[in-house]
Amino acid sequence: MTADASLVQSVDWATIAPPTLTALVALGVLVADLFLPAARKQLLGWISLAGLAAALVLLLPLRAGDRATFCLTPAAQTAGHVQTAGCSYTADHFTLVIQLLVLGGALLTGLLSLPATREKLPAGEYWFLLLSSAAGAALLPAARDLATLVVALEVASLPAFALVGLKRGDRRSGEAALKFFLSSVTATAVTLLGASFVYAATGTLHLTEIAARLDGVPGPFQTLTQTGVALTLVGFAFKVAAVPFHFWVPDTYSGAPLPVAAYLSVVGKAVGFTGLILVTVVAFPTYADVWGPAIAVLAALTMTAGNVAALRQDPTRERSAVRLLAWSSVAQAGYLLVPIGAAAYSSDEQVGATVAYALMYAVVNLGAFAVVALVARTHPGKRITDHAGLYATSPAAALALAFFLLNLAGLPPGIIGLFAKVTVFSSAVDAGLGWLAVVMGVNVVIGLAYYLRWTALLFRTPQDAIATERRRAPAPVTLAIALTAVVGAVLSGYPQFVLRFATTGLF
Repeated sequence: MTADASLVQSVDWATIAPPTLTALVALGVLVADLFLPAARKQLLGWISLAGLAAALVLLLPLRAGDRATFCLTPAAQTAGHVQTAGCSYTADHFTLVIQLLVLGGALLTGLLSLPATREKLPAGEYWFLLLSSAAGAALLPAARDLATLVVALEVASLPAFALVGLKRGDRRSGEAALKFFLSSVTATAVTLLGASFVYAATGTLHLTEIAARLDGVPGPFQTLTQTGVALTLVGFAFKVAAVPFHFWVPDTYSGAPLPVAAYLSVVGKAVGFTGLILVTVVAFPTYADVWGPAIAVLAALTMTAGNVAALRQDPTRERSAVRLLAWSSVAQAGYLLVPIGAAAYSSDEQVGATVAYALMYAVVNLGAFAVVALVARTHPGKRITDHAGLYATSPAAALALAFFLLNLAGLPPGIIGLFAKVTVFSSAVDAGLGWLAVVMGVNVVIGLAYYLRWTALLFRTPQDAIATERRRAPAPVTLAIALTAVVGAVLSGYPQFVLRFATTGLF
């Protein structure tokens, strides 16, 4: 056997450092929890945040986007780029952007979680689960074979079940965890069945090899292949909460601890969309004429159902603020699906619009959850009306929430939100999906109604004494709000940066 035919896989430890470090810190936190006294459990949170920050720093040496590892044969160099057809882990620009989003989102979630782990949630279990899920989420965008993809998906998802149900003695939390668990397990089973069919038909797990062999599948295996492709896409549709596979989202978000809901809305969504992009654009381009129209229809249904349900939320209902953000996340998932569907009709570069939109959404949605968490300290009902008159008591928090909501709506001064929506809209037009662009335009108008209604409440005169009380903001929550507001403001001033960064050099 020659060296080139060796089945011994090469390992580049620097390439896999970000998810590996996150996983190692998770194990370290789990062990440290056994020995730390209760009075010092908060130290686990700071260790976790330091680990996530270090994992983000480890992305810097990889910024060229030309690294790969776990290759069956030595990676070949061509014109300065690595040929990664036989590699299971690739650190290209797409991978790095999603890892930045995932690890940054986990870091901000950690800041929101510090007060909760001090007061209500078990610190050791919480930080171990959060870091474990983040490690899986950071691994997934680098996966270039179906086995690694499914394993990463489960490593990201399984700890999330426990995070949702971690509020001991809370019936809502238990119900939310059960619904999330059942829907996610179903999605995983469907995805595994689809992946097994694809493997049986093509004889390979590597995504690029699958793409190369799908054209040559023998006639008797065509039905098996088509079924495998369809089941794999359905499984990921569950993960991204696309209609009609979205039913778990509102109850899960409203029953979970607020930091966990924020994490699921950003990192959980990024995981699903990353997997969907990899299996459609990289593995199944041969079936673009099938998944392209299907995803376009799913996008239209998802954004419409999400916006209509968000518009119907009763502002005085308990947990209405979280439920509105949950339905808003469903609507945003519809927008994120548009460029993926458009990629079937034009070029693979269309998915860059999804990545750009996801970066914008991650920043402002985490910021909105941070302000809701701040208000919930004095108004545990988490109602939209609890934010009435916020400007009178916490001007900075009110202005920050208004900025986040306007970004989600796509209105100035949230320039980055406007640019992201324009980019997604353009991808539909460029792909010849005029009907989808019209549906998106109508939905953006529907979204304006509930985002502006909430924004207007912030500047009303408080009607009661409770509303005029000064809210003491924990330092970590204040820092999370400040960071998201600053990043959102910078990106609004230089929107071309995120669009260029997210749409250049993918794959």
